[in-house]
Amino acid sequence: MRYRKLSPSGDYTFGNGQLDFYKDVPEAPAQAVQTRLNLWVGEWFLDTEEGTAYMQGVLGKYSQKSADVTIQQRVLGTQGVNDLSNFESTLDPDSRKYPATMDLDTIYGPTEVDIENYINY
Repeated sequence: MRYRKLSPSGDYTFGNGQLDFYKDVPEAPAQAVQTRLNLWVGEWFLDTEEGTAYMQGVLGKYSQKSADVTIQQRVLGTQGVNDLSNFESTLDPDSRKYPATMDLDTIYGPTEVDIENYINY
């Protein structure tokens, strides 16, 4: 699996040839997870069915269990991810945040993903 790296600000990296890519390492599926979680259902004009179902299972009236299932399903549908070996989350209505960490079993080995900075409702 080859996946273009993102900069700390979330932009694609360019100008360094092959160093701008993850290739056959656990970081490739981990970044794919983060990229997929950043895409909301209906946001991509070429496929409005693609995306994370935040409005349909995470935000507003939905419980933490509903949010966890929605996120876990999206993660498990990511290319290169075999399984979630650990998933911890907190739904904090006061701060309007849903921080979560997960340990992924990928086709290249284990890795961790932290989505604290991706989901603020």
